[in-house]
Amino acid sequence: MHARTYTGGMIVRRLARAGCVAASLAVASAALAAPRALDATPVALAQAMADRRVVLLGEVHDNAAQHALRAAALRALVEKGARPALAFEQFDRERQADVDRARRERPRDADYLIAQAQGSSDWDWPLYRPFVALALEFDLPIVAANLSRRDAMRVATQGWPAVFDAATIGALQLDALPPSLRRKQEAAIAAGHCDLLPARMIPAQANAQVARDVAMAQAIAPYATRGVVLLAGNGHARRDIGVPVWLPPDAARAALSIGLLEKDGESAVPEDAAAFDAYLVTAPAPREDPCVELRRQMTPAGKR
Repeated sequence: MHARTYTGGMIVRRLARAGCVAASLAVASAALAAPRALDATPVALAQAMADRRVVLLGEVHDNAAQHALRAAALRALVEKGARPALAFEQFDRERQADVDRARRERPRDADYLIAQAQGSSDWDWPLYRPFVALALEFDLPIVAANLSRRDAMRVATQGWPAVFDAATIGALQLDALPPSLRRKQEAAIAAGHCDLLPARMIPAQANAQVARDVAMAQAIAPYATRGVVLLAGNGHARRDIGVPVWLPPDAARAALSIGLLEKDGESAVPEDAAAFDAYLVTAPAPREDPCVELRRQMTPAGKR
């Protein structure tokens, strides 16, 4: 997991046509013109999501207030009749069969499902359990959306063919990522690691993050007609470099990216708000400076 929690994400179904990336980037550029500020209330968040077929609902992973706000907003939508699939960054895509089996065996047991899906201990599961429970209560599809850490690291060390076939690599033009996307993704990786990563490591880590975004886009695309909400870190929800870039054009146009951001100093609008269609701002979660621990981990024992 990145040291700075706001960057989002932890360390194949094929899209319809080769032009989808360029088209989705064009959609993203148009959408980024005027992000909309939302009140940090369940009512405002539910209203923003209403009648949108694809919602990328961001988060700061350890911010309990944000999770509670999202859960209340989603419950309000569902109780009014919405029936979206819920897609989780927290479940790796190869665990979909385990998710489906667990809900057959114990249809209302959220804890059993989480255990059977072997959710990583890196996630604070009490924060995510309400979303799993909501899906089980209302019989909503649960989509295991993420690329595993193992596969993401295979991309970082071995390249795209470690995870994606040649047709997918060609269709998504992964060997020719747009320079602006690569530049922003690498900047996000550097910032998310407190600017402590050696420069030589950043391109590979950026590729791993792109691979996660591609996997999540492929996981949610089949649910675009029904309706789907992706629960993921803010980095994955970004219009300019995240999951929306890799959605088929129709799904990208139908998508709403929402950043749940933390107040940053005296600024009323966090700098990264412009990367979303809409955003809301909450107080920061109480936490130790993650950069202190990362710096300790990356410093040789003899130099501490």
